[in-house]
Amino acid sequence: MAGVLNVNKPASFTSHDVVAVVRKLLQEKQIGHLGTLDPLATGVLPLAIGRATRLVEYGSFSKEYEGVCLLGKTTDSCDVTGKTLTEKSTVDLTSERVIEEVLKLKFITEQKPPMVSAVKTGGQKLYELARKGITVERKARPVQIEKIEVLSVQLPRVSFRAVCSTGTYIRVLCETLGTALGVGGCMEELKRTRVGPFTLQDALSLEEIQKGVEDQNLSGMLLPSGLLVRHLQEIQLNEVELNALCMGQKLKSDRVETEVLRVMNAQGRLCAIAQNLPEGILKPSKVFGLEGIF
Repeated sequence: MAGVLNVNKPASFTSHDVVAVVRKLLQEKQIGHLGTLDPLATGVLPLAIGRATRLVEYGSFSKEYEGVCLLGKTTDSCDVTGKTLTEKSTVDLTSERVIEEVLKLKFITEQKPPMVSAVKTGGQKLYELARKGITVERKARPVQIEKIEVLSVQLPRVSFRAVCSTGTYIRVLCETLGTALGVGGCMEELKRTRVGPFTLQDALSLEEIQKGVEDQNLSGMLLPSGLLVRHLQEIQLNEVELNALCMGQKLKSDRVETEVLRVMNAQGRLCAIAQNLPEGILKPSKVFGLEGIF
């Protein structure tokens, strides 16, 4: 089995919970997700199934979210599930001021991961340390906010849509917004509507996946593994070259400039991921064989 299952994660489930449910339904051990979603969040959670898990490392896609920031309140987790730290009135805020500050978030270029994130330090995930009451210094990481727009302002709440790079924390955007407005803020709701080519419109609920398994109709649910690497430059080799590369051999190449390539066969199936080394050598890094992978 190989492919991508685009899951619509329900609230209160961790990403690990969803993987566990799908693993049991499909009777498949090899499953990996593309980007953690907190229990509070809902929406798109693409799962790589079977041999497609070997491609997860290349799936660094931009993501789209719709969130709700609750102004006037800060918590230790930057969302409404955490312990309240401060509460302030928002009566002096205007919709115009709020919109102005939301749009300024587009110019953020780095963030510090929150203590409730899955980022590791010293071999431990930050949220594991947070559960023990331990707070550590975190280095800011580069992020890119490609687009941000206000959906509605109904104080003390503001709803917005953001398109951003992987590694961006919406809860931290809410905290930043609250700080800029002088009243504090935390995330109240979050829905991920897109991860690269995977959209909420096409995502499946766990109930739909269960029914598909019961009806033995998984073929219509699994998406091609190649979607995980479709952003990589494609290269097609002749039969001799393709056979050699799939046997693990290096090839001479002066035809491409990008560092990582997807190698396709004549049927349009993914046969390998290859590195284009500076010395003009094409080196296989992930091989799926001449017949390729779905």
